[in-house]
Amino acid sequence: EGDYTLADKWILSRFAKTAQGVTANLEKFELGEAGRLIYEFIWNEFCDWYIELAKARLYDKENIRPRQTAQYVLGYVLERTLRLLHPFMPFITEEIWQHIPHDGISIMVAEWPGNDEAGLAKLVNDGDEAAMTAIMESIKTIRALRLEVNAAPGKKSEVILNFTDEKLREVFAANEGYLTVLAAAEPVTMLAAGAEKPENAMTGVVNGVEIYLPLKGLIDVEKETARLNKEMATLDKEISRLEKKLGNQGFLAKAPAEVVAGEQEKLKGYQEKQNAVKERLAYLQNI
Repeated sequence: EGDYTLADKWILSRFAKTAQGVTANLEKFELGEAGRLIYEFIWNEFCDWYIELAKARLYDKENIRPRQTAQYVLGYVLERTLRLLHPFMPFITEEIWQHIPHDGISIMVAEWPGNDEAGLAKLVNDGDEAAMTAIMESIKTIRALRLEVNAAPGKKSEVILNFTDEKLREVFAANEGYLTVLAAAEPVTMLAAGAEKPENAMTGVVNGVEIYLPLKGLIDVEKETARLNKEMATLDKEISRLEKKLGNQGFLAKAPAEVVAGEQEKLKGYQEKQNAVKERLAYLQNI
């Protein structure tokens, strides 16, 4: 257990809670809720996050023990998750189970994970889940900020973190690699308490952490300005067209109310985009 990373402990805790939840709902014949829990765990947590978090260790040929630990956790969670899924997808789970390391002759007669209540309880750790959630939310925020400025996917960018919850500082310092691998954050700078906040940076906030993405060196200002000006011209054209259409009394008198409402909603959306582009252009002028 001393070899487990934060991501390992997080996925094991999430698996334990999922097994408990699926078991409880099946016992109450709440099949839909049981199915939802297992689906969300497999798709949103195991596949979408844990496999990505484990890849750095899986591809590390020099450090054998961390790689084996990642392989063990992946195998442990996958095999037991297949057991939870078996009542919903018996033929597919049996086929996959027969092709991975397992004990026994069939998944059909394998022990149900929810039966091991004591074992599952040992895996549950709310503190590790909260810490990992803060890191994942930060990764999503950094990705969104990079997407907003059209940063090249492979280009590393400095990320500056300011902690409003000082307990998270040590968590992020010990797990900085997750930001580097999954958010292209390099270097990661952690501001001291009370330090001056950076200027000319995109800003995002998650629970306990303020995230700053300095724009200098991240984007081609001239190229991005040209792109935004082109987008502004398109928006101006659409706004002008809709304003003219909605100012036509003949259209307002003849068109069904829902059609008029739809056009008004389109106009509002274009105007909001126009304001956002104006803000971005003003921002770029100060870089």
